[in-house]
Amino acid sequence: MVLELMKKYKEQLLYVFFGGVTTLVNILTFGVCYEGMHLSNMISNILAWVLAVLVAFITNKLWVFDSKSMDMKVVLYEVATFFGCRAATGGLDLAIMFVSVDCLAWNAMIMKILSNIIVIIANYIASKLIIFKKK
Repeated sequence: MVLELMKKYKEQLLYVFFGGVTTLVNILTFGVCYEGMHLSNMISNILAWVLAVLVAFITNKLWVFDSKSMDMKVVLYEVATFFGCRAATGGLDLAIMFVSVDCLAWNAMIMKILSNIIVIIANYIASKLIIFKKK
């Protein structure tokens, strides 16, 4: 029964797992840059986003949505739409962090975690319906 459920929900389980890995990369990178290196909130957030998006593209393409095609046209479409959608949700993340941390002076790490939850949901929808949609 457990194996049947795992097989049925493989895509969602892998997305949650690799989303967790990506989120961990994002939060740890942000923490190292912001807390450890004393970079600004915005610079720390941008660096964290870039690294997380690179990890997310590789894991989403190969394992979550099982897009094994290396045809140049397919890969270019996936890269362009993936980074485009991630830029949109990255902008959402920046807006949330700017308003909550820089304007309202709320706790940066708590807001980073909450922002990531919103972004993960938006990214799954974009990946499923736009980027890696099955033909």
